Amino acid sequence: MNAKGYSAREEQRLLAALGRGLLKEFPNLDRSGCPGVDVLKRIASRTMPLNEADRWLDHLGSCSPCYSDFSEFRRAHESGRKRTLLAIAASILVAVCMGGWFLLQRHNESLVVQTALLDLRNRSLPRGTEPNPPEPPLVVNRAARHWNIYLPLGSTEGTYEIRIITDSGGLLLTATGEATLVSGIASLPVDVNLGSKNLGRCNLEIRKNAGEWNSFPLVLR
Repeated sequence: MNAKGYSAREEQRLLAALGRGLLKEFPNLDRSGCPGVDVLKRIASRTMPLNEADRWLDHLGSCSPCYSDFSEFRRAHESGRKRTLLAIAASILVAVCMGGWFLLQRHNESLVVQTALLDLRNRSLPRGTEPNPPEPPLVVNRAARHWNIYLPLGSTEGTYEIRIITDSGGLLLTATGEATLVSGIASLPVDVNLGSKNLGRCNLEIRKNAGEWNSFPLVLR
């Protein structure tokens, strides 16, 4: 041994060589004084207290069959321990992944609920004194706090006002926003907060630059 002692790899090689010697040098064919299998398994799995195992250590060092059995039991124990640790690690990983996926889904659902798209591109605007033809109402979740309104085709950029009027003429909400053209579509973002206001059928009214109001049927749910 040099002044620095053995390296970890050298120590492993030395122990392996000693183990090979123990497997061959002490045959003990009649198994004189050998402990039972349960004892060897408990020593190999480190479940036997050291003060109890101590009485068998000298025998293990002088009985090749017992040392062989002990080595097999130890390898089996270490292999089972590694499988258990891998199974635990895999379970933790699956739990973390599922938890992350669940939180992501909740986050995405929250974003979907909080944002509403109102598409008016194919909705008719009144011409002169002619009323709008009957159209299906827009349906919006009351929890949505941000509306993105696609204005009717031909709409331009600028400041728009919106208001929500009940069928009985009551005012539920007013808001303003700046419309911009994106790929030829006039998009009007507005922030709204309907709180606990009554749900049901009403009308969404929009106008630009204090012009005339254009009305569209709306259902808040």
